[in-house]
Amino acid sequence: MVWLAFLVAVAACSSGDAETGVRPFSEIVETDPVIEFDPGGTAATLRVTTTIDAVCAVAYGPDSPSGSIATDRNMGIGGHSDHQAVMTGLEPNTEYQYRLQGVGVDGMLYRSEVFTFTTPAGDQATDLGPNVAVGATVVEVSSAFSADLAAENALDGDLGTEWSTRGDGDNAFITIDLGAVVEIAAVGFRTRLMGDGTATTESFTVTVDGDTNGPFPAGPSPTRVSFRGQILTFEVAESTGGNTGAFEIEVYIK
Repeated sequence: MVWLAFLVAVAACSSGDAETGVRPFSEIVETDPVIEFDPGGTAATLRVTTTIDAVCAVAYGPDSPSGSIATDRNMGIGGHSDHQAVMTGLEPNTEYQYRLQGVGVDGMLYRSEVFTFTTPAGDQATDLGPNVAVGATVVEVSSAFSADLAAENALDGDLGTEWSTRGDGDNAFITIDLGAVVEIAAVGFRTRLMGDGTATTESFTVTVDGDTNGPFPAGPSPTRVSFRGQILTFEVAESTGGNTGAFEIEVYIK
């Protein structure tokens, strides 16, 4: 929370203002920002690489780069160079303004120019039913790193929270109870990842009543399937190791 308050204070400074000691963010950018959109247009993940270790965040809004702020997922471990921030609460088919800001290991404050992005219309998700994994019961989980990174975070419908294992890598799994037998049309595993390249789930399987389906690619887009069940086990099939887990587990019904 201290870092968040500090970064918000940085947002109030002028870009590249010598008097305030804030330098242009472009001085430490190695790769241009990349934004990956949720298919429904309500969330997006911003990724950027810096030339030095830094703690970063992004401020964003529909009329100005303000109103909401997304912090780097990995800032709790200190400064690093590969950054990701999940922007939530977005409206589909809407233009947003955003600004990057951060504190470098060199002790300097950095702030970018104002950029824009437009969220997708959300058409990709209109023919899917509801995500019935939201609110499902966790039956069993391989592990949880802490109470703040509990398995239930992957079933709350909030991309601002996440489930992390305690170093389970490819052995990570979560078993959930949907509360009733349903016809399943699509499944998804929105992988967490770390700035050092670990914790990324590349593919996963889903086991229902002893039958294993997949592997399916992990990521922001759900995969079409056709099976039915109530108790499902999502297992990491291939990953980069480490504290694997998920922002959200998704089960869409027909």
